[in-house]
Amino acid sequence: MSTLEEQIDVAVPIAVAWEHLHQVETYPRFVEGVREARSEDGHRARLDVDAGGRAQEFEAEITDRGKEHMLEWQTTSGPDLAGTFSLLPIDREHTRVQARIEYDPGTVKEAFGGPKGFAQATAIERLVRDDLEHFKELVEQER
Repeated sequence: MSTLEEQIDVAVPIAVAWEHLHQVETYPRFVEGVREARSEDGHRARLDVDAGGRAQEFEAEITDRGKEHMLEWQTTSGPDLAGTFSLLPIDREHTRVQARIEYDPGTVKEAFGGPKGFAQATAIERLVRDDLEHFKELVEQER
């Protein structure tokens, strides 16, 4: 398994960022390739994704550790992916969003297509960074 860690600081209080992370239906607005997202019973999410030029559906189990401001997820269908979003208060009006993604490079290549090896890792890093930038724009605009 490979691990990717990225972070971004957003100019909103931790409660605002936390609320946006829980609005699964807004994921298409900031997660590249997600065409539709739905929450199912608060502990599962179903995502319709454009992956490598073909439509796929993924389901993820979500664990909410609210007191720690940590949201963990693990795919239960589709490629084997897992991750954590942790929110850390910087001050009353700023929050650090930390994303940690665990993935198997071979499985990701098979599911999404694209390059192998280092080029794939670079592409995934860029994608996660871009998604975090889009999240920042979303939460700061809708504040």
